[in-house]
Amino acid sequence: PTDAAGAIADGDTVQRAAALGLNAADHLARNDAYPFFAALGDLITTGPTRTNVNDLIIVLACHPERSAAQ
Repeated sequence: PTDAAGAIADGDTVQRAAALGLNAADHLARNDAYPFFAALGDLITTGPTRTNVNDLIIVLACHPERSAAQ
């Protein structure tokens, strides 16, 4: 159980983490995302919702020029 509903990660997350002395790969290997994102201030906390739907939504956005080149 956790008080976080998820976290926000973007193109700057790993760089900001490194500046704080955090290693994203180490946290990922340990399935230890909560303290990683908590240190960055990127946890999503909504408070109690009294639901348990277990949905996962991932949004990937690419720059149009990058998408065309690939």
